[in-house]
Amino acid sequence: MPVMTPIAIDEHSKEEKSAIQKDTLAVLALGDSLTRGTGDSTGKGYVGHLIDDLRQGSDQNVSIHNLAINGQRSDQLAQQIQQADVQRTIQGADLIVLTIGGNDLFRRGETLLNFDMNAIDGYREAYIQNLNFILSEIRKHNNEATIFYLGLYNPFINLGDSETTSKVIREWNYESAEALALYDHTVFVPTFDLFQLNVNQYLYSDQFHPNSEGYRIMADRLTSLLTNAR
Repeated sequence: MPVMTPIAIDEHSKEEKSAIQKDTLAVLALGDSLTRGTGDSTGKGYVGHLIDDLRQGSDQNVSIHNLAINGQRSDQLAQQIQQADVQRTIQGADLIVLTIGGNDLFRRGETLLNFDMNAIDGYREAYIQNLNFILSEIRKHNNEATIFYLGLYNPFINLGDSETTSKVIREWNYESAEALALYDHTVFVPTFDLFQLNVNQYLYSDQFHPNSEGYRIMADRLTSLLTNAR
């Protein structure tokens, strides 16, 4: 009977594959039109600038999955992250960036036209519940990826009653930050101050979304916090 030669397992090959996987930083972007980059004439948005910064600042490969949807509210994102393909992407992410809540609050300008604090309080309560669900679902599928949540700015700060609208947005941001604090490896990224003094300089022609300069300063803020966190 011929002697069967054992098949050698190429352990070196496995190690090389593992090293390749670890050498790639997988970035997942979730949320609304701010994460899509709406209003940026360069097409980059803050996510594109962030990816450029990451690639320039490291020899590590960077991959990006941008699953943000224009106009998305927190309840819609809560549904999106329950999709099997999105959950698989969450599992493979090393870094998650997120914007959500602006459409819950502003509702295409209706909130300012029909200003009702009771209604706003209701919007915020529902949003916080959704945000907690979103964060818990992400953590269910990925315990290690750092989540960077970019807070809201006030695009209407030069309009009438800006003190009231700014107060509402600051309270919204505060409760968002408090929700994030309940979960490990999460970072609240403030943007309110970036737009506060020169809002018109950083807004697109729709006077709501950032322009290319606005997205650039958002990315700079995010990159600085990411550098400190790594």
